[in-house]
Amino acid sequence: MEVLKQYSNYFVRFSILMLSIVIIGCGGGSANVIDNTVSVVPTVISTNPGNTVTDVAPNQSITATFSTAMDAATLTSLTFTVSGPGSTPVAGVVTYTGKIATFNPTSDLNTTVLYTATITIGAKNVAGTALSANHVWTFTTGVTNDTTRPDVNATNPDNNVTGVAINQSIAAIFSEAVDPATVNTTTFSLTDGITPVGGVVSYIGTTAVFNPTNNLSADTNYTATITTAVQDLSGNAMLANKVWIFKTGSTIANGPDPVSLGTAGNFVLLSKSGITNTGVTSITGDIGVSPIDFTALVGFTLTPDGSNTFSLSPIIVGKAYAADYAAPTPAYLTTAISDMEIAFTDAAGRTNPTATELGAGNISGMILAPGLYKWGTGVLITGVGVTLTGGPNDVWIFQIAQDLTVNSGAIITLAGGAKAKNIFWQVSGQTVLGTTVQFKGNILSQTLISLNTGATLEGRTLAQTAVTLNANTIILPTP
Repeated sequence: MEVLKQYSNYFVRFSILMLSIVIIGCGGGSANVIDNTVSVVPTVISTNPGNTVTDVAPNQSITATFSTAMDAATLTSLTFTVSGPGSTPVAGVVTYTGKIATFNPTSDLNTTVLYTATITIGAKNVAGTALSANHVWTFTTGVTNDTTRPDVNATNPDNNVTGVAINQSIAAIFSEAVDPATVNTTTFSLTDGITPVGGVVSYIGTTAVFNPTNNLSADTNYTATITTAVQDLSGNAMLANKVWIFKTGSTIANGPDPVSLGTAGNFVLLSKSGITNTGVTSITGDIGVSPIDFTALVGFTLTPDGSNTFSLSPIIVGKAYAADYAAPTPAYLTTAISDMEIAFTDAAGRTNPTATELGAGNISGMILAPGLYKWGTGVLITGVGVTLTGGPNDVWIFQIAQDLTVNSGAIITLAGGAKAKNIFWQVSGQTVLGTTVQFKGNILSQTLISLNTGATLEGRTLAQTAVTLNANTIILPTP
């Protein structure tokens, strides 16, 4: 299952062939960047549990993920509170690690109780800028404590992979959110034989990243290890160490750090308000909707599995999930939706673009090298299509402030070994793929994603509203 991408630091020259210009692109820093501009007003981009979530384990800690690095001294039991009925405060300790604040209750929460969590405007980022308003959310506990141990579902590089870029960081996606305080260079390490590799570990969503201090050595075997000291938000530790090996090649990956999709990368289609299909569609990969229920999966002829944790469909080579299916599906989907929203914020917050307002929003017929491309408008691709040329480890991020419109017959052509898994279309408006379009990449859309008759996609549609299909072919990107 390909749910991760490579991470890199770099200085690399980009060529935009159609314009015959050369732009020097400069990136780097830690992976999973949400916002490098700490002077902007910080926001809470996700919480665990999410707002209005029910059946929360009473022994779970509460977390909030911020858009920027925060001043840890401003995150205390005064600025991060949890209260029960009648505004009765819950005793607990607040910690802060890598953009994530955690409220650890002194004892288990009561069962079947509505709780309110609040981050106040007393919370400030490292530049001293406070939240613009209190962030408040509610959740309801269930009756059963969480005793499920976390695991590592996927890694990048995968086990036994060769030819890894020497500037690649090492990433792992957990099966659930884990305690960020337990993810560090002690619990996540990299060695060259028996020699430790220096680096920095970051964690956000469900993804941990080991970012080496220097480029790795070429043509060298490495071993990555995550230990059983990693715990989930209920204090359950991993059952066994996760160990995997890989071998570097001699190449450098070009382009920005890729966007980590976390558990959202397990889905080829993911939507908050529904997926509607008409016509003869073929889908390879899992689909999911949350917080909406299974009635928002329209046109799939679903047959529930005996466990009622998922359904099957004659047009899906994979599984269909909905928020009202049996446990653990609701929690799984809540985490995936949170990871999707974090990924969108990450992509939208990237800085130092390779080019801005390229083609005044019309990139039809262009040949684009790896890089970060930014528009304050919509983007149009006419029937002549667009070509992305680069190597198999190179990355493209397209920041689009309005709509992405791809006209009928357009083809996104990949050249030079470029891969769809490394292409990210961040769209603040809606995305519309015209008839017979052949599209490549992961679409992170704040509103509708619509595939018209006969359009094909190698990638993912991750929508914060709805997805509509009409006789389409959709497959997960190849590794």
